[in-house]
Formats: sequence, C-alpha cells, structure tokens
Amino acid sequence: MNVRKPACALALVALLGLPAVAGAQNPPRDAAADAAKLPSVIPLFPLPEAVLFPGVARPLFIFEPRYREMVADALTGDRIIGMVLLRPGFEKDYEGRPPIYEIGCAGEIEEYEQLPDGRYTIVLRGLTKFRVVGEDQRRVYRLARVEVMPEVPTEEELAPLSALRQRLSDLLLAVLPPNIDPPGPWLTTGVRS
Repeated sequence: MNVRKPACALALVALLGLPAVAGAQNPPRDAAADAAKLPSVIPLFPLPEAVLFPGVARPLFIFEPRYREMVADALTGDRIIGMVLLRPGFEKDYEGRPPIYEIGCAGEIEEYEQLPDGRYTIVLRGLTKFRVVGEDQRRVYRLARVEVMPEVPTEEELAPLSALRQRLSDLLLAVLPPNIDPPGPWLTTGVRS
C-alpha cells in the first residue's frame, strides 16, 4: 500500500479546512462586524503554546483562580476574552505578569460549563486580531487596552486564494480512493474517476 497517498490526502484536507483558504470562496463571518464588537479594554488570557484565530472555535479548560474570575466577569459582561502568546522565558514570572507578544486574537465565549469546583470549560470563538497598546492593573488577571486589527481581504487577495483552493480540491479528488466520499460539502468541484 502506498502510504504517501493517504498522508497527502490528509494534508490537503487540513489545508482546505484553513479559514483563510476555505474563506476565500465562502467567508464564514463578517470580519467588520466582529471587529466592531471589540471594546477598547479586554481581559487577556496569555498562554505559552495556544493561539486563537478569527472565525475558529477553541475549547479551553480554565482552572487557575485568576482566570476563573476572568471568565466569570466575561460571562456577566460582553463574553469577550483576548488570547495572546507568552514570550519565551515567561516561566520565571508566570504567577505575575510575564511578557507577552503584542498581537493577539479576541474571542467570544460561545459555550461554557462551570464545574462544581469552580473550574470552567469554555468554547471561545475568534472574532478579530488586536494589538495591545497598554495594560490595566486593576484585576488579578490581565486587562489590556487594545486596538483592532481587522483582516478584511481585498479582491486581489481573494482571487489567488480561490485559485489555490480549487487546485487543492482537484488534487484531493485525484488521490481519494474511488469508494471514499469527499470530506465535506466545500469540496464540490472536480470529477471523480
């Protein structure tokens, strides 16, 4: 059995599922409306290896007391939390306010469950990119003054993305075994042989 074909097919499915590529033909959200939802001050949830992207949902498990308070406050307000990456070397000041990258993504809590011990499971859906322009020290968790960085693709950017999506769709259909259906409705072009 040729292992490269299934691996290639899986890679193509992953690429086709990327918001920027899939969105080139069917934008999943209104980026301007999402950007308009963002207040000028938002709570920050800095993590070392997890990011959020506009239009993408990310499940999170919230267990630290300061972030439990952050989620509780967000749920009684606009439900918005900003995610940013911690800079390398964060470990020495993790309990405080370690350095972060200034670009992040704000998300809205779509689903949540508060567990009996006060921890939360949440699903955060990315809204828009932002830049941290300052921090507010009023809470035990981090609050940041932010400016919106909406990503609204131009027609010049959409055309090559649509062409790339079409090419990837054709390649995927060429490597799928005849008895396997395409992985989603977004893969509707090409002729199966």
